[in-house]
Amino acid sequence: MKLFRLVSAIVLAGFFVSLSSAGPLWAQDKAQEKSANPMVLFKTTIGSFKVELYPKAAPITVKNFLDYVDKKFYDGTTFHRIVPGFVIQGGGFDKDLMKKATSPAIANEATNGLKNLKGTLSMARTPEINSATSQFFVNLVDNAALDHTGDAPKDFGYAVFAKVVEGFGVIEKIAAVKTVTKGQYQGVPATPVIIQSATRIGAGKVAPKTK
Repeated sequence: MKLFRLVSAIVLAGFFVSLSSAGPLWAQDKAQEKSANPMVLFKTTIGSFKVELYPKAAPITVKNFLDYVDKKFYDGTTFHRIVPGFVIQGGGFDKDLMKKATSPAIANEATNGLKNLKGTLSMARTPEINSATSQFFVNLVDNAALDHTGDAPKDFGYAVFAKVVEGFGVIEKIAAVKTVTKGQYQGVPATPVIIQSATRIGAGKVAPKTK
């Protein structure tokens, strides 16, 4: 029997204030790789990418995320914060940087053992541990300092709940756009990068190809 392990190392904490806030794709668990996990296809003004969700490891976070997807909350929102070599963040603001009203905050599942490796998605939050709502970020590199290391707010970390499984080149294109400062917000794309749609792809269904 062959054992496959993709091991990556990982950089910051307390960085995301839900503005809130702020290569090789990863396989955290062979059992999860084999499971029929739900997927979501994101179409943006720069291209499309596909993510696989991990409901067994992060049931609260995945349910919350899919609730937003199913009610089309993310459609028309932007990747409002770009930090090259670190993360891209979105899911909370429209193209005019107006923040959307969200559902109540959820419990932080950063203790689930999943790591903030390159290509993974985590929930953005304020310094309050259990403050994540709709905003998420994609790790551009391995970000070990965002992982759970203790129970203090500065050490609790950010909950990983998914990974990009197709279209990471689009993520890199988003990370490379020109950014500006707008009011209190830094790293804002000069030309908005808009999520045109986020669509659930049910477990067992064939996902459409990304561009």
